[in-house]
Amino acid sequence: MTQTIAPRVRTLVLLLLAACGLLLTTAGPASAHAALTGSDPQQGVVVDKAPDQVSLTFSEKVALSNDSLRVLDPKGKPVQQGKPFEVSGTTYAVKLHSGLPDGTYTVTYQVVSADSHPVAGAYTFSIGAPSVTSVSVSGDTAGGGVVGWLYGFGRYMSYAGFIVLVGGAAFVLGCWQRGAGVRPMQRLVVGGWLTLTSATLLLLLLRGSYTGSGKVGDIFDLDLLGNVLQTKAGAALVSRLLLLAAAALFISVLFGAYDKREDEEKRDLTFGLAIGGTVVAAGLAASWAMAEHASVGLQAGIAMPVDVVHLLAVAAWLGGLTALLVALYRSDAPIESTAVRRFSQVAFGSVVALVATGVYQSWRQLGSWSAFTETRYGQLLLVKIGLVALLVGIAFISRRWTAQLADTVVRQGKRAPQKERVTASTSGTGKSKKGAADATDAGGSKGPGSKRAAQLARQQAAMDTARQKRTRDADPNRFGLRRSVLAEAGVAVVLLAVTTVLTQTEPGRTEEDAKAAKAASSSSSSSSSSSTAGSGAVTLDMSFDTGGTDGKGVVTVDVDPARVGGNEMHVYVQRPNGRAFDIPEVKVALTLEAKKIGPLAITPDRISTGHWSASNVQIPMAGDWKVAVTVRTSDIDQTTVSKNAQIG
Repeated sequence: MTQTIAPRVRTLVLLLLAACGLLLTTAGPASAHAALTGSDPQQGVVVDKAPDQVSLTFSEKVALSNDSLRVLDPKGKPVQQGKPFEVSGTTYAVKLHSGLPDGTYTVTYQVVSADSHPVAGAYTFSIGAPSVTSVSVSGDTAGGGVVGWLYGFGRYMSYAGFIVLVGGAAFVLGCWQRGAGVRPMQRLVVGGWLTLTSATLLLLLLRGSYTGSGKVGDIFDLDLLGNVLQTKAGAALVSRLLLLAAAALFISVLFGAYDKREDEEKRDLTFGLAIGGTVVAAGLAASWAMAEHASVGLQAGIAMPVDVVHLLAVAAWLGGLTALLVALYRSDAPIESTAVRRFSQVAFGSVVALVATGVYQSWRQLGSWSAFTETRYGQLLLVKIGLVALLVGIAFISRRWTAQLADTVVRQGKRAPQKERVTASTSGTGKSKKGAADATDAGGSKGPGSKRAAQLARQQAAMDTARQKRTRDADPNRFGLRRSVLAEAGVAVVLLAVTTVLTQTEPGRTEEDAKAAKAASSSSSSSSSSSTAGSGAVTLDMSFDTGGTDGKGVVTVDVDPARVGGNEMHVYVQRPNGRAFDIPEVKVALTLEAKKIGPLAITPDRISTGHWSASNVQIPMAGDWKVAVTVRTSDIDQTTVSKNAQIG
């Protein structure tokens, strides 16, 4: 029976790895986690004269490099000057050369979002009239190609290594302490450590090329590596390597001094290893939380510890499941039913923690029920929820097999005579030692007789071990448990692949906010164009983010009739979804930088929720005026955004 199971195990593992590879290769480039929510000039517009600069507004803060923002003329020649800079909040700009001729210009951007993922894209605008351009914008992506695939593979292997390392060590220490002396268990945990360490080093080398050019030749660029070490993602990877050094010390004690101690001597050491291992495992989990989704957005201070608990629960469940699978299939030493029951309790607690933290994370990343079906993140999350539900169902079957296995052991123990119990509890290793001792006594000295006796002793020990293994595998309850645990492990491998893709996908809340902001911007742009053509009024739309909780929105400023002398000004503040935003205060300042006039402070009166107005706003001179709006969303959270408008 065991001989027929082994090929099935290998076939199933190969199929599962193929499924994971398919998921990783079809994931494509890493989706933008910081979405472009606005630009000036806007996409596709035709402006009368060349702007002084091009500005882009994102849904969250991003990191810039010297080539993050580029503007290309119709022939593909760069026309920006200087380095890109931060205007305010989440708005970034780059200056343009003066005297640009008419035609269609292409704006390209490649930045790194606050949750460490690369973001790239492009759009066009025209000066005077549209023209033919030689620049293609269809291939502007980030995190793709060979480097992107390698980076995704490295992320998958780092998650897998973490789960096996932490979950396997926890299984040995908390459920099956006798497993510390079992060679397959040692190989499993050490393999998890090696996998996580290798994957972390790979990610560190790939990081510069992954967020930049995407070229394989840049992987070993030391300058890029130096830049990576100064970023949040680089610091997280380095801290992970340092914690892995501490994990190596933990492993050496667990499988060295700990295994050699007697049962009573293990108690104090068990407590110390549990405390130290928990600290190291939590630190490793925090290396993900501090640099990815949990570190930015809504309630980051709560989300990061929740993410740490979530990762630890995943490791305790799936890593312990892997260790149990190894114990059932690869270990010569039989695993006790009490150890399986202990793991069953740990797995149940892990599932409870996963559900609690998963519900919070889903609310934080989605924000609405519609995002489950209307965003890619929501759709992947539904797949993950389905896999978790399937895994819990199989785990329930495993618990039933565990209970029956325990009952069988008790019944057999009651029927067996005392002598048989002692004999059954004797391990194959002990018998081999006894056989070797008998052989030594019989041979007396080194010679053909002693060698023959030693050989017979080894054969007898091997036969005893094989007999015990056949007896153990013949138990239908144990066989059923092995099959159900194997099925759990198969689903867990696919679940891990889906989770890896999910961490590289733009959160549903961000995607919906970006769509709403773009829709509002397009609508305002259309109404502004028609209004300007008919009455000369100016409408400016500016996205803002005060940095606090619920601090994102769009502010619209209407100046009518936008001429020298008295004007009527209306200020509207909306949430990203288009609803009126009730905030405490709005201030406006006008500056004509060319003539060094201003800033002229304007404090509009509140008319209704999200609406402020000021009458008889005096504009002394025609020109390109800078309209700066200060938005305050709480007692301490405020920001200033600005745009230029031609008045007069």
